[in-house]
Amino acid sequence: MKEDFYDILGISKGASADEIKKAYRKMAIKYHPDKNPGDKAAEANFKKAAEAYEILGNPQNKSKYDQYGHAAFENGGFGSGSGMNMDDIFSQFGDIFGGAFGGFGGGGFGQQRSTQRRGSNLRIKVSLSLEEILSGVDKKVKVKRKVQAPGIEYSNCANCNGTGQVTRITNTILGRMQASSPCNTCSGSGQTISNRPPGSDSQGMIQEEETVSIKIPAGVEEGMQLKVTGKGNAALSNGVSGDLLVLISERPHENFIREGQHLHLDVYVSISEAVLGISKDIQLLNGKVRIKLDSGIQSGKTLRLRGKGLPDINGYSTGDLLVHINVWTPKVLSREQKKFFQSMIDDDNFEPKPDKSDKSFFEKVKDMFS
Repeated sequence: MKEDFYDILGISKGASADEIKKAYRKMAIKYHPDKNPGDKAAEANFKKAAEAYEILGNPQNKSKYDQYGHAAFENGGFGSGSGMNMDDIFSQFGDIFGGAFGGFGGGGFGQQRSTQRRGSNLRIKVSLSLEEILSGVDKKVKVKRKVQAPGIEYSNCANCNGTGQVTRITNTILGRMQASSPCNTCSGSGQTISNRPPGSDSQGMIQEEETVSIKIPAGVEEGMQLKVTGKGNAALSNGVSGDLLVLISERPHENFIREGQHLHLDVYVSISEAVLGISKDIQLLNGKVRIKLDSGIQSGKTLRLRGKGLPDINGYSTGDLLVHINVWTPKVLSREQKKFFQSMIDDDNFEPKPDKSDKSFFEKVKDMFS
């Protein structure tokens, strides 16, 4: 059975936030790996104390733990059994000891690490048609990105001796405490420019145009952002290049209107076609399909073609095509045509007799929002 977090820190359930913090600080100092090199038991206690503080030191987590115990964190977080690594534990020391706490000694857990620089990201917008969204597309775009100028040379930073960190040791009632922070001279990279090529900027960078291939999956939507790793601006020295962020823009289509994965299409038929019925070919984004319109079809009728919409970006499903039928009323009639329709005014077959399946406009609007 997992040990109670309050027992680990040696405090009562009613302990205040300050008492919890002080108890953890005491345990962290007692079992710190730098003070107990090679002691596996001390390292285990050190980790248990950190795990307990991660829960009890957070008011929301503490409330859950007080109510449900370890079961509150069984499906994630520190109660999942995955444990904490030393970097996780060390990242919370700033809250306990103040500043960028670095440990008690010069090695092991308190060892300093230089900060690897990262180049800035670039952002572009890519406009796509519905046809491209339907099947996915490989786009080639020209990007102007900053890269290191040929011939640039670096040397170790004189201020931090190439570590990227400056260290400060302070004598406290708890012992000698070591705090570190990124070097201001080299911004934590550990290196400075010793030879800057002509034509480069102050960072030794020049701008180059590069053609980047972007694989855009089917089913993307307006406003989605894709990432091409490492195709942003380069970083200094041995740093990591930034990313190219691609914002998706969707061009309006001449015939189709998109609604999530579904597509809407207006189809117009003549009065004769509506009265007699007809089989009609309609153009899709990637081919054609034949639909059958029954005789007497009414304007406003919607036909749903399953699976003829757009795919889900994860490939789990495909939307539908909703075909909206519109009966076109002629605006100009010949004398004979007018005479025919006048003779039909009082005909019983031309008298409007909507049934329950012929919903009104307001009923259709109501269905849309229900």
